Amino acid sequence: MDNSQGEWWLVIQLLLVLSHLIPPWPTFYYLNPSLLIVFRFLGSIIFLYGCFSAIRAFLELGPSLSPLPEPKVGAKLVTRGVYSQCRHPVYQALLICSIGLATFFLSFFHLALFFMLAFILRSKALREESKLKLIHSEYIQYMFRTPAIITFIPFLDWRK
Repeated sequence: MDNSQGEWWLVIQLLLVLSHLIPPWPTFYYLNPSLLIVFRFLGSIIFLYGCFSAIRAFLELGPSLSPLPEPKVGAKLVTRGVYSQCRHPVYQALLICSIGLATFFLSFFHLALFFMLAFILRSKALREESKLKLIHSEYIQYMFRTPAIITFIPFLDWRK
């Protein structure tokens, strides 16, 4: 746990993900029940889409998968499939799940968790990319042509 491989980034990420289990705050149960059903349905769809996106990204990364921002020794660079559309699709999927839960619960607390998770995942991705550039010479070109996490949000897509 000396953070030589980014263990603390993973611990913080896991704590934020697990914090999504905390009950929503504030609650908006006084809203029109039909409106609540719409938000619950929409949040469920977004959350499920994020889950399926995560599974697909895990499968496509294969043996190169690591929960740490330190790339595995000898792991090949994956740039096909979902990795051709996004450099960090697992992080993207986590953010989609997070915003899905914030929508489902109509919770400012869960929305705050989304923003904190976005900050942590961006920081973790930047650390990971600094190592990937050293290991894979083609990573720099991949960075320029492929969005980082979410294309239309500059904070989550730092292509130059």
